[in-house]
Amino acid sequence: MLDLRRFTGHDMRIGEKLREFNWGFLLLLAAIASVGFAMLYSVADGFYPWALRQMVRFAIGCGIMIMVAMVDLRFWMRVSYPVYGVALLLVLAVDLVGFKGMGAQRWLDLGFIQLQPSELMKIALLLALARYFHGLTLEEASKPGKLLIPAIMVAAPVALVMVQPDLGTAILLVIGAITIFFGAGLKWRYFIVAGLTVLAAIPIAWERMYDYQKKRVLTFLDPERDPLGAGYHILQSKIALGSGGLFGKGFMAGTQSHLNFLPEKHTDFIFTMLGEEVGLAGGLTLLTLYALVIAFALNVALSARNQFGRLLALGIGVSFFFYVLINSAMVMGLLPVVGVPLPLMSYGGTAMLALMFAFGLLMNVHIHRNLEITRAPGGLF
Repeated sequence: MLDLRRFTGHDMRIGEKLREFNWGFLLLLAAIASVGFAMLYSVADGFYPWALRQMVRFAIGCGIMIMVAMVDLRFWMRVSYPVYGVALLLVLAVDLVGFKGMGAQRWLDLGFIQLQPSELMKIALLLALARYFHGLTLEEASKPGKLLIPAIMVAAPVALVMVQPDLGTAILLVIGAITIFFGAGLKWRYFIVAGLTVLAAIPIAWERMYDYQKKRVLTFLDPERDPLGAGYHILQSKIALGSGGLFGKGFMAGTQSHLNFLPEKHTDFIFTMLGEEVGLAGGLTLLTLYALVIAFALNVALSARNQFGRLLALGIGVSFFFYVLINSAMVMGLLPVVGVPLPLMSYGGTAMLALMFAFGLLMNVHIHRNLEITRAPGGLF
């Protein structure tokens, strides 16, 4: 039986941890989330049905973040594999008994909440991979025999998520995994071989893609080919962004969004709505806030004295960067539409709570940055 007393921070008192907690970082997250609240308020012309719910979720998420940060880092390392196992079972359950929404089967209906397990898997995979490579030396990390287990750990959830289908989440899972592999010291030849393999597999992948996924790629290359069909979303997004100009049309004064020309404006295309209402200046301000979050995460990774915390913080920081990059580039027409929400901004319960859990782990690494954890031999245990 797991003795929680071993992992509740007997090396640091709760008061000490609260003093080490970076409250400025929490205020930074609140600032970004508040921009999201304002946009959701503007979308619906009131607090209902999205803004108030999102505010409540963020408040709950803040509580989750603080609680996760207070637990000793060694506890999270110890439970990394069980957390991964539970998340994998939940993703599998989606494929078996999940319900469909917006053309994809991605959710579990638990009665009191509609859970999207793939969001939890993003964090669970980072935890499990960081735990695995914590137990390996730099030389061992590049041995082919040691890479079989983490490769399976990545392939299993990616395959299950692709079945749903959810290409955006699958891409983010792979990016998070690559970050951990890179941080663990995997030699460059593996990345080169993997890159060449991906390029060679593109024709096969194209044949296996769903029709709507092919349309998204073709629309990305030429949005004008179907302006009222597959190209409608991105064309309206570009019109809205361009019409915002330098300082925007004003809060709640966006015509493309309020006249319902802009689709999914409370989820995937919320950045477009922001650009229309507050312009380029507002969009750049938001991206600057995101950059500060990423900089903090990378600083935590660099300052951590244990491999588990270093890899975990690096994975969270880089994954967050690609979250922002993919969504913002997607709505600008620089990437195909893959259904990746904008973190802390887009409406969504599981995504918000999972992200705040991840930030709790990041803060945990920051608080325990001077903690030294002995490597366990073999990587798996």
